Amino acid sequence: MLGPVPSIGSDTLPDVVKGRREAMKAMANACKKIAGMFEGKLPYDAPAFKRWADTIKAHSGAALMAEFPAASLGPPSGAKYEIDKSRDEFDALARKVASFASVISAAAEQAPDDITPQMRMGAGMSTIGSSLLGKRKIAAGEEDISKLPAEHAFHLLLQECSACHAKFREEIH
Repeated sequence: MLGPVPSIGSDTLPDVVKGRREAMKAMANACKKIAGMFEGKLPYDAPAFKRWADTIKAHSGAALMAEFPAASLGPPSGAKYEIDKSRDEFDALARKVASFASVISAAAEQAPDDITPQMRMGAGMSTIGSSLLGKRKIAAGEEDISKLPAEHAFHLLLQECSACHAKFREEIH
């Protein structure tokens, strides 16, 4: 197993790694903004909410898969070689993130003035473990993720991101 990868200035990184880091930063920033709106720390702004969801969607799915070619894995990047060994699993996670981002984006179109009750997680809903942590139990009627409340989809999206990072990302110090 590789130890921590030393921090390397962005001027010495290959372009694919630089691009990937920028995409990840954009997604992380979008998640922070959406979380802030759900938590009431930021005022709800439907166009901004949709823009942040669309940012995540644009950098996930096929775009995310393309950001990790085999030749770009390992040092000096934090992307583990495990990505290439488990490509189907990695790609499935990337597609799930895109699907959850689509649910969040669609919800913003339906809530121009405020976060609606339909966007909120209902009583008894939980953010059950990521697909990497075991098979997720989905309540009856939730098989179609497009019917999930946006807040629930957002929490599930964050779990998919965390699971992916836990398995496929080496911390860089």
